[in-house]
Amino acid sequence: MTEQRSDTHDPLWWHQAAVYQIYPRSFADANGDGIGDLPGITSRVDYLARLGVDAVWLSPFYPSALADGGYDVDDYRDVDPRLGTLGDFDAMVAALHGAGIKLIVDIVPNHSSDRHEWFREALAAPKGSPERDRYVFRDGLGPHGEQPPADWTSMFGGPAWTPVGDGQWYLHLFAPEQPDFNWRNEEVRADFLKTLRFWSDRGVDGFRVDVAHALAKDLPPDLPSQAELEAMDRATGTHLLWDRDEVHEIYAEWRRVFDEYDPPRIAVAEAWVDPPARRARYASAEGLGQAFNFDLLEADFDAAGFRRVIDDNLAQAVETGSSTTWVFSNHDVVRHATRYGLPPNGDTPRKSQREWLLSGGTEPELDAVRGLRRARAATLLMLALPGSAYLYQGEELGLGEVADIPDEARQDPTFFRSPGVDVGRDGCRVPIPWTVEGPSFGFGSGSAHLPQPPWFGKLSVEAQAQDPASTLALYREALALRRRLQTAETLTWAPAASDEVLHLRRPGGWEAVANFGATAVPMPAGDVLLASGPIDGSELPPETTVWLRVASQ
Repeated sequence: MTEQRSDTHDPLWWHQAAVYQIYPRSFADANGDGIGDLPGITSRVDYLARLGVDAVWLSPFYPSALADGGYDVDDYRDVDPRLGTLGDFDAMVAALHGAGIKLIVDIVPNHSSDRHEWFREALAAPKGSPERDRYVFRDGLGPHGEQPPADWTSMFGGPAWTPVGDGQWYLHLFAPEQPDFNWRNEEVRADFLKTLRFWSDRGVDGFRVDVAHALAKDLPPDLPSQAELEAMDRATGTHLLWDRDEVHEIYAEWRRVFDEYDPPRIAVAEAWVDPPARRARYASAEGLGQAFNFDLLEADFDAAGFRRVIDDNLAQAVETGSSTTWVFSNHDVVRHATRYGLPPNGDTPRKSQREWLLSGGTEPELDAVRGLRRARAATLLMLALPGSAYLYQGEELGLGEVADIPDEARQDPTFFRSPGVDVGRDGCRVPIPWTVEGPSFGFGSGSAHLPQPPWFGKLSVEAQAQDPASTLALYREALALRRRLQTAETLTWAPAASDEVLHLRRPGGWEAVANFGATAVPMPAGDVLLASGPIDGSELPPETTVWLRVASQ
């Protein structure tokens, strides 16, 4: 029986929540069209409750041409008809809340789709019009504006400026189908406040803010080159595009809307900022309240590196009065069960992952068994930390990245705009398997929108549900124990058996010990509550984490 969650009216429920990210098009397909949908999610609420999560983070479900997996939004206050209706959304909210599960939805404020009503109006309107002022338009260079305003490169590769045929160009930091809003425009600001209230009134408990650090921009008459742009300091809040100080004026307005509700709606910023200490302003009580830290996601499987990340982020949480977030996998990165089976990144972040993906999963050689063993150990350590834990659909099954997707089946714009350099993010977005067999392993009644590999069946929910040694069983037990054990948001470090071991203590008499090394170490005293792998005798095996109950501290 699933344990009933604690007070669901607690305004600080998110401080130590376990949040499960659903990429809706790849979670569950109720109507058999190959695309996951909202009724599919509703049909799996019992699974989420049995897993033991406190909240769901729902990636974009809005009308979209899917130029960027739904992050190109046509209408911020509706549901993509391929995914359902507003009625289906309401039914999903009711089912989640009935199971004691909160709902956080993705909001995409930096850019809309090029099919958005406002952008269509902008293209039909003349230069200098109010319609164009909602977006970032600039005159092109050359006698007739035939050259772009600058040689900037988009985050997905290719130019960041696209012409509209009258001598003007529009900015898109991402795909051409994603024109950037002009957040100096009061109409843009007011419309997003309306959107926040629209979903909050429908029962949404919070928002994940996409590219939260890019909204405020300050473009001078003469734009710098791409090289000059890249050389600009990002640590002072004065960069032309990223992490400008005035972005927090926007979020102060959002906070006033959040606080209109009881309990207040929450938000978490996706803000890739440097130095990481600049995340504190996004996580302030006057702003969004919480910000993702991706430091463990980028760290190698290394005790010293993990210890440094944990200490730094817990210190930041104290500074902001917020709680930190921990995450290993999401819809944008190689799944951590695969990352940990590849050579370490060291000073070249994600190099081995890119090489492996470009080779179709053949070079460098993947040690999938070791990758999963390390992923289980890392996750059990992470779930012992104070703060909120963000889990990505399928990681509870131990899914690895799918590298050998045929080119003709790929969907990510990064692949199309960076040929031969980056294959994109489709490999972590392949629909998850529910059954051992079937045309899409139980995802739906037909084939899935991205091809699933044959090995998915043995990792399906059905294959693991009754296996006490499975990764699914580990997640279920860890989340149930975590809910009972988590109390104060503090930890202390205990002396460890070696430099390859982390040993932490939590209030209430429980401890976590993680052996990052290649050899076994002595097991500390205490009763074993849970372990990420088999425990035999008085030693903690390599690449294994254990939770212990101790009599006193």
